[in-house]
Amino acid sequence: MRVDVFTPFLLSLLLAGVCPLIGGRVAPALAARVLACAAVVSAMATVWSLLLLVATLLAEAPPVVADAREDGRRLPEPVPEVVAFAACALLLVVAYRSFRAARAEYLTRRALQTLREGQPQGTELIVAASAAPMAFAIPGSTGSPGRILVTDTMLGALSAEERRVLLAHERAHLTHRHARLSTAVTLAAAANPLLTPVRHMVTFLLERWADEQAAAVVGDRASTARALARAALTASRPVPPHGLGFTDRAVSRRIAALLAAPPPRLWPLSATVLAVGALTALGAADATGDLLRLLEPVLA
Repeated sequence: MRVDVFTPFLLSLLLAGVCPLIGGRVAPALAARVLACAAVVSAMATVWSLLLLVATLLAEAPPVVADAREDGRRLPEPVPEVVAFAACALLLVVAYRSFRAARAEYLTRRALQTLREGQPQGTELIVAASAAPMAFAIPGSTGSPGRILVTDTMLGALSAEERRVLLAHERAHLTHRHARLSTAVTLAAAANPLLTPVRHMVTFLLERWADEQAAAVVGDRASTARALARAALTASRPVPPHGLGFTDRAVSRRIAALLAAPPPRLWPLSATVLAVGALTALGAADATGDLLRLLEPVLA
């Protein structure tokens, strides 16, 4: 247990280290799914490992110590007591971070849902009058499809072909339920901060995924790149507070990717990433078995 219980943390670092390689060499649709799955499994495994470390304090409980002394048994010490107390403190931090992340996601979803209220059934596009050039997808809810919100400023800055690219991009977010993947990796990174680079990479890959889908719909990768560049230039102009803007680095990378050949689906590399995620779960499971065997005399 002394080693196995810490493997999820070490493998989380490994996952964070290899995610740029996956994001740059694997097709974005596959890379986003693989990294999101591995991050969720790793986050659950690390939280479980913290719970296991805290559980070792059972051997220090006064009733358990008294019973052991009466029976003349020696109590096991799977990990140093200071490590167990540190794990307890970390669990409190994880609980707080997870609560804040879940609350932020809920409030964001709730705010987005208010934007679609009062819209006729079957309306996909919502055009809002605003000086801020914005465009984003509003995820659907049970029994209600998603919507695409675009401001008139953004529409006015784009040509007909560029508008087609923009709508295809946002439609891809809705069709492939990117909001769910984004929420999953956000909560995973909240529970395990070591996975923060993975969250950033998956967020970027979701945009790349939508870019590739838009290029497939339009049939021209160069025109898709031009539309993205025009939208970025429009959004970089002075806008009111809270206006949506694109980071130069992200847009530059996305445009460069669109002007290059589509990345391949490297299944062996993707399978390796999934294996790293699975190993975190196996390490936690093995540590669980070790702890149960060590505490068997105490729990009997």
